[in-house]
Parts: sequence; C-alpha cells; structure tokens
Amino acid sequence: MPLISDNSETITLAIQLGAVAIWLGLVFLISEILRRLHQDPELVRKVVHIGTGNVLLIAWWLQIPQWLCITAGVIFSAIALASHYTSILPMLNDVGRKTYGVFYYALSITILVTLLWEKAPQYAAIGVMVMSWGDGMAALIGKRYGKHTFVHLGNKRSLEGSFAMFATSLVMVVMILGIANGFNWMHFGIAIPVAAIAALLEAYSPGGTDNLSVPLSSAALSYFLQSIS
Repeated sequence: MPLISDNSETITLAIQLGAVAIWLGLVFLISEILRRLHQDPELVRKVVHIGTGNVLLIAWWLQIPQWLCITAGVIFSAIALASHYTSILPMLNDVGRKTYGVFYYALSITILVTLLWEKAPQYAAIGVMVMSWGDGMAALIGKRYGKHTFVHLGNKRSLEGSFAMFATSLVMVVMILGIANGFNWMHFGIAIPVAAIAALLEAYSPGGTDNLSVPLSSAALSYFLQSIS
C-alpha cells in the first residue's frame, strides 16, 4: 500500500510540474518570438511579467505543495537577480532603466507563498495577480494612451495608466475572492480599497519597488478586510 501511495504522489507531482513547465515554456517562447520580430520591448517584458504571474493561479488550481512553490520562488529570484547583471534572459530586463524590479517581483512571490500558501492561498494569488495583470496593463495602456503624465522620483506615469491599474486590480480581486468563496457583492468593498492602494503604490514606489510593495500590500489588505467583513 505505501508503494502505491508513493507512486501516486510521484505521478501527481510530475503532472503538476509538467503543467507549469508547459505554461512557462509557452510564455517564454511567445516573448522570444516577439523579441525576434522586434516588437516593442515593453510588450515583450509585460508578456513575461503577466505570464509568469499566472503560474500562481495554475499552482493554486493544481494544489501544488508549498515546499515546491517556495523552491521555485527561490530559483526564480536567483535567476532574476542574475539577469540584472548578465543577459541570461534579456526579455526580463527593465525597459530604459536599470532596477531590481524583476528580482523584487520574484521575491514578493516567494514571500507570499511562504506566508500564505498553506492556509490562505487566495490572498497570495491576489497579491501576485494585482501585480502581474494590474502593473502589466498600467504599463501597456499608459504607454499607448497616456496623455496626462506626471513624474515622481524619475518614474514617468500617466493617469490613464493608473486608472488601468486600478480597474484591472479591482477585477482581479473580485475574481479571486469569487473563486475562493463564491461571488458576493461585498467583495467590491474589499476590492476597491485594495485596487486604490495598489494604483497609488504602482505610481509612486521608486526604482521598481512597486513589484514588492504592490503584491505584499494587496495580499495583506485583502486578508485584513476579508477578516473583518
């Protein structure tokens, strides 16, 4: 009986790893194709930014164990830090600026799965989805449609991009709370302040630190507001 159980766990783990590997392979393949086609570097980077963030939803859906998520987060953090100094994955590099943003992004994922994965994975998912989709859409919408710009500590932002961040974050929070608890209109009472804080942090956090401040604050605030609602 233990042998059968061990084999079953091994097969399950292999399926989980395979699903994540296939998804990441597709993300990096698409980004590399876009890069070779000389598409906008910001678009290429945001494909990776959003695509890698979605891995956490896959991990939540497949119930990938915490130890494996932490291990992957540590490895991703190491690769992201190395990419700051070398050209391991050129599509990860920030566009037009040299920051530790990608490393902060990987670090925030590692922190969230370490603190929340066992008992409240939906809040880890909220933090990462707000950062990946919210920040991604803020950059793309802001660059294409941003007319009302402002600069803070050398970072150029736009009101259009900040609104895209707010709206996308709101959708992500409502969606994930709905998946975890069933849809409830009260979720908007949580999503609105979380999205507003996320938009402010994305606009005003210096030097790529929004990749750390946005996911951690979004996860913490949504957890707190849900606990008192």
